[in-house]
Amino acid sequence: MVDDAAAAIEFYGRAFGAREDFRIDAPGGGVLHAEIAVGQSALMLGDAGVDEADGAGLASFLAPASLGGGTSVTLHVFVPDVDGLAQRAAAAGAEILVPPEDTFHGDRSTILKDPFGHIWVFLTHIEDVSEEEIQRRLAAAG
Repeated sequence: MVDDAAAAIEFYGRAFGAREDFRIDAPGGGVLHAEIAVGQSALMLGDAGVDEADGAGLASFLAPASLGGGTSVTLHVFVPDVDGLAQRAAAAGAEILVPPEDTFHGDRSTILKDPFGHIWVFLTHIEDVSEEEIQRRLAAAG
C-alpha cells in the first residue's frame, strides 16, 4: 500500500521501467488496485487511504509514512541491468542506500528507497554459486 498510488505508478515507470498492466480506480478517487510489472516481476499496489479498502478487510495495510517512515517489507526484483536501473532510479528521485556491487551470493545488487518509503533490492545474476561457496565467501567476509 502506498500514499498516492497514481504518483507511485508514474514514478516506478520513470525510475524502474515499470509497465502498468491493470488499474481499478476507486469511485471516490484514488487507486483501489493496480498491477505493474518491473522486469518479469508482477507487483500489486493501491492507495492506503481508499475507503473501499476498509470493506475488503484491507484497512490494516498501511503505507510506510503511516509507520513513521519505516517498513517491514523489502522488495527483491531481478533485472537485466542493475547499474542502469540504479542510475535511472536515482535520476528519478530514488535514494541509493547501497550502490551497485557484486555480492557473495552471485548477484550484482543495489538497494534503493523510493519516495514513497518502500525499500527495493534490485539484482542482476552474474554467476551461479554453490551453497558451500556461499558459506565460504560469507565466512571470509567476517
